[in-house]
Amino acid sequence: MSRPLPPTVLVLAGHDPTGGAGLIADSEAITGCGGWALTVPTALTVQNCHDVERVLPADPELMCHSARALEAFSIGAIKLGLLASEATLLAAERIIRRFPGVPVIADPVLKAGGGAELSTAALKRLYVDRLLPLVDILTPNRFELAELAPEIDESEDDTARAVALISRGCQAVLVTATDDPLPGNSGQVVNTLHSPDTTRQWQWPRLAQRFHGSGCTLASAIAARMAVGERLPTACEQAQHYTWQALSNAFEPPSGQHLPGRLPRSRL
Repeated sequence: MSRPLPPTVLVLAGHDPTGGAGLIADSEAITGCGGWALTVPTALTVQNCHDVERVLPADPELMCHSARALEAFSIGAIKLGLLASEATLLAAERIIRRFPGVPVIADPVLKAGGGAELSTAALKRLYVDRLLPLVDILTPNRFELAELAPEIDESEDDTARAVALISRGCQAVLVTATDDPLPGNSGQVVNTLHSPDTTRQWQWPRLAQRFHGSGCTLASAIAARMAVGERLPTACEQAQHYTWQALSNAFEPPSGQHLPGRLPRSRL
């Protein structure tokens, strides 16, 4: 017996062959949070659980055609991941503008977990100028937050940087501290939601391992929860709970960062 399709999330992101991050991670997180992922690749990558070796941006026209072919679906949210060239970023902007009113959740992937640079100064400026005004919630870690708001003096705190990005048109910013603990909070992961209406903060016990794809998981989980109709603060809270559980049940590869366990799996 057929069933109705769950709320859909259009995902524009890169492909990570490990499944830890990128489109595979996005699809698993969206499924795990009650949605259905429609995926448009923005890049192919050569990487493992240590670092990214090479990025090949997708053809921007193919991205637009792929998204256009999916317009029969009722899109509940849009999730943005890796945009590794100016052409693919501008293609993402064109795609978003075809879905007015649909919430946009953006994970600004600027650097790989292993340290490889995935963006440029020009690309970051274009991200702020062209995409931020279209974004409902941005989910940077503390490094990405500082990179996107370089005009804020280093002595200023994360709040000043988040406010600067909101002033550029972004509706809300969820700053994550998974990779870079806040001073005095080494044992906790402190995530802070900034918006014109509210500021909320959550604390989660810090896990000992290093993870590949925690940011993808969180942003996609938020997108799925917003697609099913949750308000932003609730979606952020539910997505964090889901992400922490996925990291708590992570898999250990032969070497490198652990891979989040985003879906329940039967015992063999």
